[in-house]
Amino acid sequence: MNDKLHIYHGSEKIIRAPQYGGGRKHNDYGPGFYCTEIRDLAAEWACTPFGDGFVNHYTLDMSMLRTLDLNSEEYSILNWIAVLVSNRLVGNGTAIAGRAKKYLKEHFYVNVDAYDVIRGYRADDAYYDFADAFLNNTITVEQLARAMRLGKLGEQIVLKSQLAFDSISFEGFETAASDTFYPLRKARSNTAEREYRTICEEETDGLYMIDIIRGGVTNDDARIPRNIP
Repeated sequence: MNDKLHIYHGSEKIIRAPQYGGGRKHNDYGPGFYCTEIRDLAAEWACTPFGDGFVNHYTLDMSMLRTLDLNSEEYSILNWIAVLVSNRLVGNGTAIAGRAKKYLKEHFYVNVDAYDVIRGYRADDAYYDFADAFLNNTITVEQLARAMRLGKLGEQIVLKSQLAFDSISFEGFETAASDTFYPLRKARSNTAEREYRTICEEETDGLYMIDIIRGGVTNDDARIPRNIP
């Protein structure tokens, strides 16, 4: 078994030594260092409309690290969204969304801080809109699960603990050209939004958030779509 994982981090700067405790509090999985195994995705996220970025390349020694794989079949889309609403400012301003967030935290939350490394959905602003729609009872859990696979953003690798930061080695960097990679990022997001509108137009008798609350649905319910690695 190969315990060495090659990961990439897109940024406007070169980061030779990622620092534990850095990063924004309100990221998907809380504070941490967010990476991907896909170099071109890191390049897309490194760029802005106004300038180039950098793809930082690292090797992560996984041999001593506890990993939570939220994309495994053990977990569902509701585990992911329960973590999301605990860290990101989504689903605010309506009574049903407030009830939804409370229910998800009580019944589906996974303690990501108990692990060194997290594998989970990778998202952008469009995907937070999908989550917001679900919390506000306008799409079903089945539609949400389909929406989260749109755009093929894949999964992200997040370093959470001091041990994880001690296990990462900088391998180098390369420039990501904005005129090449930012249009790809924009096109990926636009495609996801267009396909999402098609999903929303479909007739469905699936589980809405209000059904989950009223029915006391828990994580072992067969009607909840399981994640696909």
